Amino acid sequence: MTSWKYMSYEKTSNGRIAIIALQRPEARNAQHRGLLVELDQAFMKAEADDEVRVVVLRGEGASFSAGHDLGSADARKLREPGPDQHQTYRENGGTRHGAERRMLQEWHYFFDNTKRWRNLRKTTIASVQGPVVSGGLMLMWACDLIVAADDAYFADVVGTRYGMCGLEYFGHPWELGPRRAKELLLTGDSIDADEAYRIGMVNKVFPADRLVEETLRFAERIADVPTMTALLIKDSVNQTLDQQGFSNALASAFSLHTINHSHWAEINPNGASIATGSDGVPRWRDAGPIRPARKDAAGGEPVEGP
Repeated sequence: MTSWKYMSYEKTSNGRIAIIALQRPEARNAQHRGLLVELDQAFMKAEADDEVRVVVLRGEGASFSAGHDLGSADARKLREPGPDQHQTYRENGGTRHGAERRMLQEWHYFFDNTKRWRNLRKTTIASVQGPVVSGGLMLMWACDLIVAADDAYFADVVGTRYGMCGLEYFGHPWELGPRRAKELLLTGDSIDADEAYRIGMVNKVFPADRLVEETLRFAERIADVPTMTALLIKDSVNQTLDQQGFSNALASAFSLHTINHSHWAEINPNGASIATGSDGVPRWRDAGPIRPARKDAAGGEPVEGP
């Protein structure tokens, strides 16, 4: 039996549904290397199991995922040299230098893994609640279907707080539409679950206290579809997007993301690969709450959140 520290895995509905749960609720399921590697292992376990028809991805606690973990003590311990360093920092480009190291590491652990989850041979459902911020969007967007609690909201703040042009897996124009993608990246504002449903980014919106129950009911309906039919439906849609340029656009945007990191690393005296206060962005912890995007207000109003 696989033992994971940051992930749980269970099967239900006579083995037809695998439920993967992020297990860092104290950190709002922020993604560090240990979590991402375990998540890939969990997805591959479901992939290999012919009994599994549907994979549900959820996050324990109040938030599905608040994005990439850049500063917690746990993340630093896994990243920095020492006895607790995660082995993946010593492979897949981890021992190279400069932009090459950063590009290879991000390609393996932020970009290529997310594409692999998008192309899983099973139907995947993201079940999300609370703040879904930046890197949390990547996990959600990799899934075939998305169901949200009515308290969920969605934002990418890497532009306004880190000086970055977006995430490694740049699904924004495809998920939000081009103009809304530009607006939300340039402002860091959020949309709520109802708006996400209106624009087609999520499939269902459930009361928060019924999210787990209703997600399972939805997954059971999908699991009733013959596996070959479900796979070909998924591939018919995904291949249509690929013919429209989805995969090539992701690859191009990843290259721009790498250039963006290199820009900051070159001009920052300490080599930081993101913007800092001297570059005109607020410190992450001083940036204040995320604001909701409103059609009738230029600045929006603060809401509870990071």
